[in-house]
Amino acid sequence: MDSRLSGSRVAVVGAGYSGIAAAVWLARGGASVTLHDANRTPGGRARRIEYRDTVLDNGQHILLGAYRDTLSLLGAVDVPAGALRREPLALHFPGVLGLAAPRLPAPLHLAAALAFARGLTAADRFAALRLSLAIRRAEAAAIPGETVAALLGRQGQPDRLRRLLWEPLCVAALNTPAERADARVFARVLRDALLRRRGDSDLVFPAVDLSALLPDPAIAWLGERGAHVALGSRVEALVPEGGKWRLVASAGEGSFDAVVCAAAPREAAALLADVPGLSPLAARIGAIAHEPITTVYLQYDRRVRLPHPMTGIDGGHAQWLFDRETLGGARGLVAAVISASRREAAIDQDVLATAVHREVGRVADVPGLPRWTKVITEKRATFACEPGAYRPPAETGAPGLVLAGDYTEGPYPATLEAAVRSGARAARTILDRTKKP
Repeated sequence: MDSRLSGSRVAVVGAGYSGIAAAVWLARGGASVTLHDANRTPGGRARRIEYRDTVLDNGQHILLGAYRDTLSLLGAVDVPAGALRREPLALHFPGVLGLAAPRLPAPLHLAAALAFARGLTAADRFAALRLSLAIRRAEAAAIPGETVAALLGRQGQPDRLRRLLWEPLCVAALNTPAERADARVFARVLRDALLRRRGDSDLVFPAVDLSALLPDPAIAWLGERGAHVALGSRVEALVPEGGKWRLVASAGEGSFDAVVCAAAPREAAALLADVPGLSPLAARIGAIAHEPITTVYLQYDRRVRLPHPMTGIDGGHAQWLFDRETLGGARGLVAAVISASRREAAIDQDVLATAVHREVGRVADVPGLPRWTKVITEKRATFACEPGAYRPPAETGAPGLVLAGDYTEGPYPATLEAAVRSGARAARTILDRTKKP
């Protein structure tokens, strides 16, 4: 984003990845930035927590090589290269499926990965290639209103291929089951990640906790440039006042030329509801359906060597297991991710942790029972990425008030990349309006 001196005072509400992105690009554009967040730990739904003297994340996240805006933002705030571990695309379900992309130009790397994948029949390979060719034109591949399950059926994808490849990718990317997920969004994600550049399909693992990955260095960067950061400050009202905005927060009040509301949908809806003329928008945002994500942490007394740093589980509660020790975490720590976890969210946490422990034991030697377990469920982790899901634009209709967040209008599902893109878009909207001739 080009640097331009705006001189405007801009408040950003929410220090998740979208709010952080907005604040950084606004500061680079010359705005005087104040960043508020009700939580004392920045990162929103991608932040660190501490449990039994161990640093965890409130949910396991990975990035893709295609996350250009996120990777650019990390570079802009001087995040060291060692904070990320980059690996070629590999999907491993021990004893069931093994797929690894070689370092060939796209889409040859995908064709080779499918050709040499373990556990696929010749019919599976041919069907997967056929779908891959179809999604090269993502918008044309899916019928408007079509679900992923319907798309896979129409493209003649065998049941085994659906279960082992496409459906796990769907729920991992969209956090919505294939029978309800938006096929057009899924096709777009596959196209952009698998069929453009080889490096786009790389799996990029954080080697530090999620607050240390971006929010901590970004806040330090903002502080060095004169931004005011108010963590633990809950914004209670946004009041239009004579062409400006009065922001009322637990840390005090202030007057601003513009505001980026980068709060989660429920909090954003509550703030917008009291802004004259925005109650219909607030009601639509407040009615957005959400999907949960559950992460189960298991701390063992010694290292648990998973077959791969990210190992798939077929037919279990968990979809993916992560070797947190290999990825820079505590010794003996395993994270199990359960996307679209409505069913698991209703299970007793000790019962769920015991079930996941058994699933770990299916693919690795475990040294007895874990010393402790921790189950974290983000009940509103993402919006439900279903056909026709409402995603509001950045512009609210109120001058100087824009939205940011992974739930807002955009081509991708609720990912870190979608959040960062929305923050950059919000900043660009404000800077373009306040640019002096």
